[in-house]
Amino acid sequence: MKHTSIALAAATALALVACGGNDVGDPATTSTNASALPQLSAATPGTLAGNCAALGAKLTFANTVFTSVTDVAAGTLNVAGKPIAEHCLIQGSMNQRVSSVDGKTYAIGFEMRLPLAWNGRFFYQANGGLDGNVVTATGEIGGGGPTNDALNMGFAVISSDAGHSSAQNPLFGLDPQARLDYGYNAVATLTPMAKQVIKLAYGKGPDRSYFDGCSNGGRHALVAAARSSAQYDGIIAGDPGFHLPKAAIGEMWSAQQLAKVATATTANGLPDITTGFTAAERQMVASKILAKCDALDGASDGLIQDIKACQANFNLATDIPTCTSNVRDGTCLTSAQKDAIGNVFSGARNGAGTALYASFPYDAGLGAGWSAWKQANSITLDPAAAAFTFTTLPQSASVLSQLSAYALNFNMDTNAPQIFATSGVYSESAWSFMTPPDETNLSALKQRGAKLMVYHGTSDPVFSSNDTTDWYQRLMTVNGGNASNFARLYTIAGMNHCSGGPSTDQFDMLTPMIAWVEQGKAPDSVVATARDASNVVPNADVPADWGAARTRPLCAYPKVARYQGGDMSAASSFACS
Repeated sequence: MKHTSIALAAATALALVACGGNDVGDPATTSTNASALPQLSAATPGTLAGNCAALGAKLTFANTVFTSVTDVAAGTLNVAGKPIAEHCLIQGSMNQRVSSVDGKTYAIGFEMRLPLAWNGRFFYQANGGLDGNVVTATGEIGGGGPTNDALNMGFAVISSDAGHSSAQNPLFGLDPQARLDYGYNAVATLTPMAKQVIKLAYGKGPDRSYFDGCSNGGRHALVAAARSSAQYDGIIAGDPGFHLPKAAIGEMWSAQQLAKVATATTANGLPDITTGFTAAERQMVASKILAKCDALDGASDGLIQDIKACQANFNLATDIPTCTSNVRDGTCLTSAQKDAIGNVFSGARNGAGTALYASFPYDAGLGAGWSAWKQANSITLDPAAAAFTFTTLPQSASVLSQLSAYALNFNMDTNAPQIFATSGVYSESAWSFMTPPDETNLSALKQRGAKLMVYHGTSDPVFSSNDTTDWYQRLMTVNGGNASNFARLYTIAGMNHCSGGPSTDQFDMLTPMIAWVEQGKAPDSVVATARDASNVVPNADVPADWGAARTRPLCAYPKVARYQGGDMSAASSFACS
């Protein structure tokens, strides 16, 4: 969800070693020996044939309506204050239909932006949250406050609403096909259409295709890695909610825990969960976590790079003062609060104690971004997704007006299993259509020579970085203990959900991905920058005492950025080890 790094760092000589051979479906593939993964060739540029109006006259594809094709002048859009070059904007929809279940009209809406000067590449921009909007197809490339985007780099870019409109959110989940489109079918449907449009525009299809998204977009990315492995050469998955139905349950579990220690009620008479763990208390806990964990990477700099060691060093029960009276002034937590907050971080479970979602690591990013998910979206967005899309049968539309009550009364024993249920016209469970099938079997992607980069903020409050790390460890296991020749994971200290938090959250994953896919240069680390007050798009969570433009390496898991000495503001003073 969102609005919506990473693997074993292997020696360069081993970066391309694995089983496999040439991908016979891609004549641009080369391989030096039978044991090496294929090396995909570099894309070659092209130029738009004619103008936008001429292109519009040629466009045709089955079950597709192209509603407009217009020229967008240079400078109409910009990224980080830089004008984006002239391009064609194509808008349309696919597979329009009237639902036999709710009587509403559905379609897969999309827009494509095609630069006049094309770099030979296609970019699928996967959007976050419950989708439902066709956002501007500029091609986000990772992190907060990006300084560039795929469109400006010369990519042809597509974005979509994943098969329903904002007016249908979140009730699109009442329609079985809209569920499937949102889960996986929109990507599968749009991809061949987009490639055909590119071929008509430039006289050839894309040489290389890339996929990028964060949050639910990160889920889309990991689903595409499994379901559309033949279509994409480089896939970037940010803070992936690839177990989104379980994460939604986890959010409601958190709300229920905080409700137990709330000190006030809302206008509707329900516990005000923001009072269960106040801003002052969150700041105090963050400071105690830093006190125990900050220096574990060799630098006391407000960033906990060795997040695994931190979990062994910090103890909520003993490292946080216990209030000795009923006065809560932000300097302590009551015993009941410790129990509740400990439950939030240990993750959702049912009455038998069985885990329903992953645990969360203790980290320093407990500010407004953390609260927005744990103390707001947990009783609004997440119960809406659960009620209408992630459980079968879906709830009555009347639940929309009482989402807080639905969340606080969600039964972990009887309601939670409904994410695995099917019934009548709902022939696929939420678990089936939302998650990657056989999620650690990415052999088809690997053997084509395609690559996967995953990143995750360790202070993400909605999709746990522990969940993603666990998945990556399992991916390593099924690949002989090392998946770094095709998939890498990068964890980002202090980063909240996709951006924000006291973190170095500004980075470009796309450029190193291209170098990996097309040149075989495996990214052992990616440099990230803190968006201080001087940044074009500042991050209010960055402490003033960090100074300007602090940089850090994002290390390929399981390596950690450790201080080597020198300028503490510079990534070059840290090594991945």
